[in-house]
Amino acid sequence: MNPAALLNLSEMYGDRLQTRVPLASYTSARIGGLADALLFIRSADELVEAATRLWQMDVPFILMGGGSNVLVSDRGVRGVVLLNRARSVNVNIQSEPPTIHAESGSTLNDIAQRAARHGLTGLEWAASIPGSLGGAVYGNAGAFGGEMAGGLASFEILHRARGRETWPVEKMEYGYRTSILKREKQPVLILSAVLKLAHGSMESIQAIMTRNSEQRRKTQPPGASMGSMFKNPPNDKAGRLIEAAGLKGTRIGSAMISPIHANFFINTDQTRAADMRALLEMAQKTVYEKFGVTLEPEIEFVGEW
Repeated sequence: MNPAALLNLSEMYGDRLQTRVPLASYTSARIGGLADALLFIRSADELVEAATRLWQMDVPFILMGGGSNVLVSDRGVRGVVLLNRARSVNVNIQSEPPTIHAESGSTLNDIAQRAARHGLTGLEWAASIPGSLGGAVYGNAGAFGGEMAGGLASFEILHRARGRETWPVEKMEYGYRTSILKREKQPVLILSAVLKLAHGSMESIQAIMTRNSEQRRKTQPPGASMGSMFKNPPNDKAGRLIEAAGLKGTRIGSAMISPIHANFFINTDQTRAADMRALLEMAQKTVYEKFGVTLEPEIEFVGEW
């Protein structure tokens, strides 16, 4: 990163800007090299201001939320990481349908728990998911038969050329774990979203959330991981294919395919990103050779590779 630009940013943001930050501390897999700089974002307005300034300065940056579903390289990230902690959440039970407006750094689990406390149904699937709302909207996150496409009404973005815009859900052209933003890599940041819900019984909502959380604990392994490594291919499961290929428990360095669920790759002890990626590629190659199926990563690769 240009030293003059870094000095300029340090003068602007003071203690909010940290330099040479190990990103492993901010990812769910606990993997990742150094970022040149990291800036804490506390509101959607702060995100707009920082991104606009960085675009104007022509300083490269990425936005990170909960740090799940990403593999950050050992070489780290050049430029600035905007760490999204914009987490304002407002519940409107008077509207029809009732809605929740949340900033993009809010966690899915927090939003789901707030909905449950107000007797609002539609987000039970999101309970115990640690990822951020922005990432979920971007990638159409889902679980237990639910997904963002089913509950999203609209969302606000910041476009590099056009500024702030509000998009209806239809404009995302959602597919399984994908969206037009994810496919086209547009110069856009997600600022906030409006979720549409329905009135329900607090007892039944909580019962579903408890059942889903228990199922997640039984079937998904503990430890540092990125979440699901691969998308499920049509009419099959990535975990089933990896297990059938005999890869459960396989290691490269300290990266391990979980013996509990084969679509989870675990960081067992200060794993290198290169080893985790090599394990991913081994699984892809083996599954293709045995079954003729190409597994598509659900995660994204971040940083210098």
